Amino acid sequence: MTSSMFRSPCKIPSVKGFEQKSYVGLKAASYNVRVNSFKSSEVASQLQKIDSTLIWPVNALEAPPVPSKPATPLIDQPLQLSRRARRNRKCPTQRAAFQETNISPANFIYPLFIHEGEVDIPITSMPGRYMLGWRHGLIEEVARALDVGVNSVKLYPKVPEALKSPTGEEAFNDNGLIPRTVRLLKDRFPDLVIYTDVNFDEYSTTGHGGIVGEDGVILNDETIHQLRKQAVSQARAGADVVCTSEMLDGRVGAVRAALDAEGFQDVSIMSYSVKYTSSLYGRFRKVQLDKKTYQINPANSREALLEAREDEAEGADILMVKPALPSLDIIRLLKDQTLLPIGACQVSGEYSMIKAAGLLKMIDEEKVMMESLLCIRRAGADLILTYFALQAATKLCGENKRFSSN
Repeated sequence: MTSSMFRSPCKIPSVKGFEQKSYVGLKAASYNVRVNSFKSSEVASQLQKIDSTLIWPVNALEAPPVPSKPATPLIDQPLQLSRRARRNRKCPTQRAAFQETNISPANFIYPLFIHEGEVDIPITSMPGRYMLGWRHGLIEEVARALDVGVNSVKLYPKVPEALKSPTGEEAFNDNGLIPRTVRLLKDRFPDLVIYTDVNFDEYSTTGHGGIVGEDGVILNDETIHQLRKQAVSQARAGADVVCTSEMLDGRVGAVRAALDAEGFQDVSIMSYSVKYTSSLYGRFRKVQLDKKTYQINPANSREALLEAREDEAEGADILMVKPALPSLDIIRLLKDQTLLPIGACQVSGEYSMIKAAGLLKMIDEEKVMMESLLCIRRAGADLILTYFALQAATKLCGENKRFSSN
């Protein structure tokens, strides 16, 4: 099977004042993949013990052998079928014409990790991902993204331990890492759409998404009091969209009221309306913490719908589902129940699984990457927060095509 995309200029729809650009002639070579070492020697040694006759090569999946035509007909006459669906799939042109779902760089939000230092630090659990220095590495990465039409980024800070506290005051320090970075990016790239995380765990000594009371219970209202100040600080720095990512009751309405009171009526809220207690969350957070009292049980779908409806009623502008691929049914459920845009977060575990399998030559990484993003779009996501944003956009615009599974 070969990748089929129609050859026309890669046009990026205007977003919040963006001018449409033509990405004809963009060079995929402008994206230099930095691959850090991935510890796969143990898995690779086990693969060597497997009988090679039991393994179907990846290349064979791309170009299976064509069976020879029988010398004599096996049937006297063809079946009398009123409809043969294969007629609409008989050539690449028709398959492209009838494709229901398409994807472009405009659909991507690029998550970027930043820290106070100058050196870009490899994230060992996420091949190809780095903790970027906020002054230099970040600027270079954003420039690469803009070159291939990724006009939206989301910032995640690595807060120094010395600045963390039980009540997370650093989260609303106007001269903190995130506000400084937002101002820097807006100065360099005025049309860049910047999403910021209204969260608590990165600033807390406990690693939890809220203030922890003496009895070990997460204090809902007290935490939201801090989150309101964090959202206003980010808006003051120039954030376009603030993301209420902690699943605390009433947070969207409280943040909306705080923003409006300070004159930031035009700042949008993307609410993580459905944030499951997934085992796919990773990277460098304290993922062993029990967050089941404020994140949703992966077994539940009606609860997800209830949370989304509450966020919409409180003033959310975009509803986000996390993680993405295990929640395709929930993405579709929300798409059918609301007129708001739907976002999906392809989390670190989803990214790392594809990367790891690709490095071990178990799959074609690029094709699986693009298929995963297409399926998230097919389920109903308008926006995809994905670590593959730069790589996928480079493929889309580098080839000056729109992705198809044909």
